[in-house]
Amino acid sequence: MTGTMQAAVYHGPQDVRIEQVLVPAPRDGEVLLAVRRNGLCGTDATEWAKGPVLVPLHRPHPASGHVGPMILGHEFVGEVVDGSPGLPAGTLVASGAGVWCGQCDRCAEGRTNVCRNYYTLGLNAPGGLAEYVAAPAATLRPIPPGVSLDAAGMAQPLAVGLHAVRRAGVRDGDSVVIIGAGAIGTFVLAGLIHLYRADLTVIDLPGQKLERAAQLGAAHTVSARGDVVAAVLERTSGRGADVVIEASGASGQFENALRMVSAGGRVLAVGLPKDKPAIDLAAVALREITVESTVAHVCDADLGPALDILAEGHLETALLESVIPLPDVVARGLEPLASGSAEGKILVAPTGR
Repeated sequence: MTGTMQAAVYHGPQDVRIEQVLVPAPRDGEVLLAVRRNGLCGTDATEWAKGPVLVPLHRPHPASGHVGPMILGHEFVGEVVDGSPGLPAGTLVASGAGVWCGQCDRCAEGRTNVCRNYYTLGLNAPGGLAEYVAAPAATLRPIPPGVSLDAAGMAQPLAVGLHAVRRAGVRDGDSVVIIGAGAIGTFVLAGLIHLYRADLTVIDLPGQKLERAAQLGAAHTVSARGDVVAAVLERTSGRGADVVIEASGASGQFENALRMVSAGGRVLAVGLPKDKPAIDLAAVALREITVESTVAHVCDADLGPALDILAEGHLETALLESVIPLPDVVARGLEPLASGSAEGKILVAPTGR
């Protein structure tokens, strides 16, 4: 397929332009998708507001080779236009966006999300905030019947949430605290509810996000305006939570996670902190706290299960805020995300369908 298309192109801080660009030509192993939905996330908003952070605007990315203005969008679903034997034209698919080499030691271990040659469509190579995108077939999964495009548009971040939950080492019966009830915190919560039977507490500012967490199945909610450490210790009879997942990135919250976890417990860093945490390593060592981190997801393990969870329909109803056209991506998408005024998930429909 040849011709031009509309795309949201990142040129620098607070500079995303809707431009006419060439429709991408798929390379070996890739298929061409007509993009039906692309979700916006905090990473997109950070790149727009304060970047470039991950976008290779000034020097080639070591794995993708891309340099310069970037078509954003790494949470996309689409319809196959130019397909492959396993993905014929007309197939609706969700993308994992992360691309791995399949040849390095990490790929051999099944840890494709930390592949030595990893790159992400929409951050390190052209992505899905466009009418068309070329994506490796290996990163795509068919959307099950009955799953709406709006629900499928949340598959990639839910896969990230599922991977985070697996990294957290939760066991049935654990007391688990999630700090942050924004989009990623909600996806982590959904993954926890799907995988484990745990006593779940969610911390955030009072309002819609905490109400949503309770609706989805959090047993307890705690206002971030109070002493959250004292609240968790009181709820756990002074013992502390078995697992604390920090999903907000807010100042001081990683330190709070370390204070509210039990001796021998686990803390998982999900949210990227806006300030460098001041960590008391002696207290961590003396209480033998395990600190883990997580990034992206393992496509083969997480993207399919994410679509299965979305087939239940609850998450789409609870989390979807709006579906906007491509020309509104800054005013109705990136700006509210960057300012913190967005309460739910914002999806873009680049082709208007």
